[in-house]
Amino acid sequence: MGAGAAMLATMATGLLATPAAAASGSAQAGKTTSSAAPKPAVFAGTPKASYKGDCPTRVTFSSTIKVKAVKGKTTVAYRWLHGDGSKSKVKTFTVGKGVKSVTVKETTTFKGDVKGWQALQVLAPRKATSKKGYFKVSCGGGDHGGKEEIRPVIGAQAWVDEGNCEAALIGRITSSSPRLVHYRWVVNGHVVERDAVKVDGSRKVVHVIRPGENLRGWAVLEIVDPIRNESNRVGFKIWCKDWSPKVTASVNHLGDYEGGCPVDRTFTGTISVSHGRGHVKYRWIRNGVPGGWESVYVHGSRTVTDPWRATESGTASRAIELYHGPTTGTVTSKVTCKAPVTAVLDLNVVQDNSTCGGVVGKPSAKVTGTITVSGASELVYSYTSGGVPTKVTKTVGAGGGTFSLSESVVAAKGSFTVTVSSPQSVSKTVQWDYSCPAA
Repeated sequence: MGAGAAMLATMATGLLATPAAAASGSAQAGKTTSSAAPKPAVFAGTPKASYKGDCPTRVTFSSTIKVKAVKGKTTVAYRWLHGDGSKSKVKTFTVGKGVKSVTVKETTTFKGDVKGWQALQVLAPRKATSKKGYFKVSCGGGDHGGKEEIRPVIGAQAWVDEGNCEAALIGRITSSSPRLVHYRWVVNGHVVERDAVKVDGSRKVVHVIRPGENLRGWAVLEIVDPIRNESNRVGFKIWCKDWSPKVTASVNHLGDYEGGCPVDRTFTGTISVSHGRGHVKYRWIRNGVPGGWESVYVHGSRTVTDPWRATESGTASRAIELYHGPTTGTVTSKVTCKAPVTAVLDLNVVQDNSTCGGVVGKPSAKVTGTITVSGASELVYSYTSGGVPTKVTKTVGAGGGTFSLSESVVAAKGSFTVTVSSPQSVSKTVQWDYSCPAA
């Protein structure tokens, strides 16, 4: 007999309810006369079944209902009685006039050893109950004491793939006969996967853990059905190393400014990648307001700039935000606008006849001048006299000042130039063409 179905039933000694038996019983009750109309006779056979083999299995009980119908159509109602006290649903069928035998069946699934009884109860057209049919199901025939053994095995087959930040848990389920095995993976006490596989001899099952971060712990493979069992516990350690390039940014300090306005200023920043190369998307945060996204190609590090013009006194701030990344600290720079320091140059030349006589015998030019500075600054000016260049630097206090210069040039004809380069650029030249007076 196969494990898929088993049907062992015998119509044995049962309960036969005939008109005569009914009349006898009624006579004892004092309610039936000899002129009573004939009634149908009903017989319910005793069901019997037994089974020995692999489990789970389906066992089919059958019994025969024999009816002697006295009219054209007779409805027969019946149900199964179970040893645990339960009853099946009421079922019906119809027979014609005469003696009819009908076989009825009920199928039950058993997962393990069991003993019990079944009985068939006819409810109409007459009530009749068969004797109890006792049965026994024995799950035997294997090599493991009558029970199928399914044993999963997970050994040192779990490993850590550091590069991909994952661990593959590998288990093997073995079965002594073909089975549909329900199993589950348990990681650190939590069920992470449930599944079922057909096992014929052995079957490998795999579960991959991808935590996205460092993780260590243990895993076990549990068999849920047809029996409960579990593997040995295996430990694992997952190390997630992020190999993607790290992008960082910084904004360089920009000193404060005090002086004439408008003035052009420039903030600078540095964007770096830890390794590799490629385009980096970023934007400047100007005085707390995000600007438009920009892209720069970076290999190692790259300097980015943000120029601006200050037209009045105030404080400016800058930060750099990386796309889908962090924002740098904020750098500030103060601008104080003041009236510009000016320099006024006055230059004169006069003829000097003291050199007309004697060895020189020609006139000279005497150059005099003043440089007036309006405020605190550094005064820088230069000139050339007698072919020798001269550069003069003076520190001017907050109140400003006037500085004089005087040079004699022995030349009847020539020119003299003074150039101021600080605090502002200004230049002036004087020329002459002299002759000594007549004797």
